[in-house]
Amino acid sequence: MLPTLVAGTARSSAVEAKLMTKVRDLMTITCVTAPPTMPVLEARQLMLEKRIRHLLITDGPTLVGIVTDRDIRLNLPSPATSLSVWEINYLLARMTVSAVMAKNLITIDSGREAREAAQLLLEHKIGALPVVDHGHLVGIITETDVLRAFVKGD
Repeated sequence: MLPTLVAGTARSSAVEAKLMTKVRDLMTITCVTAPPTMPVLEARQLMLEKRIRHLLITDGPTLVGIVTDRDIRLNLPSPATSLSVWEINYLLARMTVSAVMAKNLITIDSGREAREAAQLLLEHKIGALPVVDHGHLVGIITETDVLRAFVKGD
């Protein structure tokens, strides 16, 4: 059973303080990025090695897209395919992340409240928001970061 929050209690103050936390306090600043020319299989391997679900795609200093583990999974051939192993490998080796990445990005500024980031994640049913300040990628905030903030200190 969840506790009831009563205005003026220490518990409600702690929740209010967490809601006032800024994105910069929760975001991950060591972003894993890849160029749009990276093959999908290489991106998949990188994501597995780094244990991440969201890969930011940059062209030089510019953020141009994001690829999720789901994007990659949906673009891999079905086990029921009639293609041969060689044909599959040939096609996959030529497919780059630019073909599967989301290009219409929803981003957030590091100075915004974490509550706003959580609202965007919920509204758009996404798991991560690239954090961009003055046109420069400065981090990423994920649903895990937001959940960690609410669990921390309890």
